[in-house]
Amino acid sequence: MNETPPPADGRELTPRDIVRELDRYIIGQDRAKKSVAIALRNRWRRLQVPPGLREEIMPNNIIMIGPTGVGKTEIARRLAKLAGAPFIKVEASKFTEVGYVGRDVESIIRDLTEYAVTMVNAERRAGVNEKAKAMAEERILDILLPPPRPKQGAGFDAPGDAVEDVQNEATREKLRARLRSGGMESRLIEIDVPAGMGSGPLMQVIGPMNLEEMGVNLQDIFGNLMPKKSKRRKASVAEARVLLTNEEAGKLIDHDAAVRDALQRVENSGIVFIDEIDKIAGAKGPGPDVSREGVQRDLLPIVEGSSVNTKYGMVKTDHILFIASGAFHVAKPSDLIPEMQGRFPIRVELTSLTEDDFVKILTLPQNALIKQYAALLATEGVSVEFTEDGIREIASLASKTNEQVENIGARRLHTIMTTLLEDVLFDAPDELREKNILVDRTLVRSRLEGIVKNTDLSRYIL
Repeated sequence: MNETPPPADGRELTPRDIVRELDRYIIGQDRAKKSVAIALRNRWRRLQVPPGLREEIMPNNIIMIGPTGVGKTEIARRLAKLAGAPFIKVEASKFTEVGYVGRDVESIIRDLTEYAVTMVNAERRAGVNEKAKAMAEERILDILLPPPRPKQGAGFDAPGDAVEDVQNEATREKLRARLRSGGMESRLIEIDVPAGMGSGPLMQVIGPMNLEEMGVNLQDIFGNLMPKKSKRRKASVAEARVLLTNEEAGKLIDHDAAVRDALQRVENSGIVFIDEIDKIAGAKGPGPDVSREGVQRDLLPIVEGSSVNTKYGMVKTDHILFIASGAFHVAKPSDLIPEMQGRFPIRVELTSLTEDDFVKILTLPQNALIKQYAALLATEGVSVEFTEDGIREIASLASKTNEQVENIGARRLHTIMTTLLEDVLFDAPDELREKNILVDRTLVRSRLEGIVKNTDLSRYIL
């Protein structure tokens, strides 16, 4: 298999570029950002190495250690988006060793491959979208004004045929103009759409085993044995345009080439984020948690490098980047089995967030929380303005609550903001008379200080 797929987004980001991009969404955690930036750049570097040595260069998998809500998942998610790479997030506690209830660890790679195929298909559909739209438009026009049937009998055109063809073409162009101007969007028409093969009953007949986990695709097996079926349904012109454009785009792209591209991306650029890895650490010996070490041993071949059978073909996991994370409040990274520790050589500790960090989280990122609430309330015609002292007070209360109750990191800001603006959010559509809300220190303290001081109450509300 060719191992030189271009970067998905066409860019070659340096580690500084990657950190700069991550800074737009994530406050602090510079060490973690630096580590993942190096790991991502190493993916590109590996593909520039001569093929003989390329196979020997393994990814440096990372364990991120830190309390909840400090940005572990967000770093991995933004990193994958930045790279345009196939990315999947899984929770280690959802998997168990063979013989215990839980998912098969190989389903991680199958899900990652499925996501990659969907991603590549979407990219290729976007490339042929304009052509597909034009073809869908022609099909809608054929439904609105069916083409004249060919005359039977004489082998030459009658004198009136040319006039009829001109009239027909003129009418078709008028309809086309109305279609493009949006004047027929609500008109109902009948279209033929492919009838999907119902695989549910067939899967139940075969048995309870998940066929996807066997890498079996029933539609591929039986699709060529049965005639393609379609069904007629009524739809508005607007809906028909979307359905027919998707159908035409599907005909224009090379699905086999898309699958090959997707498999290359999974093997060379795929990123798997394993959350809560601390939940499968420790607990050696018999007992209710006997399967924890078994999960690690089942995950080990995937992380070390193995071949997994998917419905699109075999996928080698040797060069997939694995990023694990956990709070490690009870267990320690050293409680993982030695083989698993060896497969995650890079360890990064994320720090707890301070009051100053909360201020930055509320104001600096593109998706900052106060920007989100301002945008939500603007849809109701309500203007919300946060003063500097108001933002500082929110950050201070979030920090104090995390110290007194439970440290849930930046997620505490969501509970604080929702409680603070609860009445405004409830009354905005109906009874809210004041359409300009100023959130300053006085308002924040009047709404929240009593709750924060009452520790028992804050446990329930904040």
